[in-house]
Amino acid sequence: MAARDVIVDKLVSFWRIPGSKRNFPWVFLIISIVGSLLKELQLVPESYFSSSKNILNLYFVKVSWGWTLLLLTPFVLLSNSSFSRDVSFLTRRLLCLPVATAIWYIFTETFFYIEDATGLCYQTTTMDGLKAEFITKSTCRRAGFHWFGYDISGHSFILTYSALFIMEEIAPMGYLKNANVSSFPRMVLNFLYIALNCLVFLWVWMFSCTSVYFHSPLDKLLGTLCGLLGWYGTYRLWYLKRMSPGLPPQRQTKEQKQRT
Repeated sequence: MAARDVIVDKLVSFWRIPGSKRNFPWVFLIISIVGSLLKELQLVPESYFSSSKNILNLYFVKVSWGWTLLLLTPFVLLSNSSFSRDVSFLTRRLLCLPVATAIWYIFTETFFYIEDATGLCYQTTTMDGLKAEFITKSTCRRAGFHWFGYDISGHSFILTYSALFIMEEIAPMGYLKNANVSSFPRMVLNFLYIALNCLVFLWVWMFSCTSVYFHSPLDKLLGTLCGLLGWYGTYRLWYLKRMSPGLPPQRQTKEQKQRT
């Protein structure tokens, strides 16, 4: 058995552990609360990850939604088409991607609006020298000054939501690893599955760094709760209804087998 197949088996087995998926959302709340406590007590020393200019933040977290879609889009298409080639089924399932993107966009734009609406422009980082002529964050920063508003943690939101979104959509692999799938699609699926699990690990790690180094406790908690709300509202409520993209398939029904 190739090393790639062994890794896939190990990852599938992990997600099959009783409670692994059920308890995964709680991990973010626990990390957010504990990390915030450690930050307030100043118990975590400065490190490479305490700088917002670290390479993982600049090239992964800053464009985290792009990485999530880049790897998840072909996986969703390939994994779902392995269950059924029916166009209506695939179209419906692929709608999870624009739905998730809409949720990401609405929440992040709302965060930006709140920061603009509640903020003021200052000459220094110590909030000296009010610059009342600048009424938005963008104009303030372009002028070389500093904007202070209510900054809900966008990192806490997007890392929570992205990791849970990936967790839900990679679920079909538990069935597909033993299904009759031709060699090339299986190789691609295995690669994407491993990459997506690595991405989940990275998002959890960077979420932890955000929790212990940045933002206020309330900012991080609100961002985390928004991520949980986006996930719960879709995969635990709306996607259980008929008029929705539906949950990812995890076993073939008789109807799907006839259509394949």
